[in-house]
Amino acid sequence: HGLTATFMPKPLFGDNGSGMHVHSSVWKDEVPLMYKKGNYADLSDFALHYIGGILKHTPALLALCAPTTNSYKRLVPGFEAPVNIAYSQANRTASVRIPTNYSSSPNAKRIEFRCPDPSANPYFAFAAILMAGLDGVKNKIDPGEPTDINIYDAPAEVLVKIPSTPGSLTEAIDTLEKNHAFLLEGDVFTKDVLNNYIAYKKEKEVDQINL
Repeated sequence: HGLTATFMPKPLFGDNGSGMHVHSSVWKDEVPLMYKKGNYADLSDFALHYIGGILKHTPALLALCAPTTNSYKRLVPGFEAPVNIAYSQANRTASVRIPTNYSSSPNAKRIEFRCPDPSANPYFAFAAILMAGLDGVKNKIDPGEPTDINIYDAPAEVLVKIPSTPGSLTEAIDTLEKNHAFLLEGDVFTKDVLNNYIAYKKEKEVDQINL
């Protein structure tokens, strides 16, 4: 029919891109760990710390979750892509969203990380997101206060207080190179894998595009 399917993060200039929003729901012994009635968005302390880990490590995570030069044509202000490193319930302008369109069942409680895109290797991306979240749990990383506003419409004095996602693959790769200890826990990732990944991205993708 003369049509082309593409999973590029930003195939069309001036139009919204294609994301791959990843939901996390962590359980132990068939018991969901993310629900606690009465907390913010009914999130458990486990879930809040999990969010804290993802927010802290987002710049490094994106080297694996938004791993192409084209990814950073999607992650720009002014479109629907989540460029604000913040969390909020039912808020599509934050990088971590807590869905609230669910039943009261604890089984449905989860968090959604909205920065990844379909160019990611899911084996790397899903493992890295989980490792970042569990690092937050292990170190009790406080995610801070939720950002319950439309960040896209926020005034400049509010925006300057909200960190942004990396502006390029180079920036994300450089951050991963400096901050990857959380990925090495339990030998989930190895230094050899990460070093080769970083070198390949720099030489075969970043340098080639720059040339």
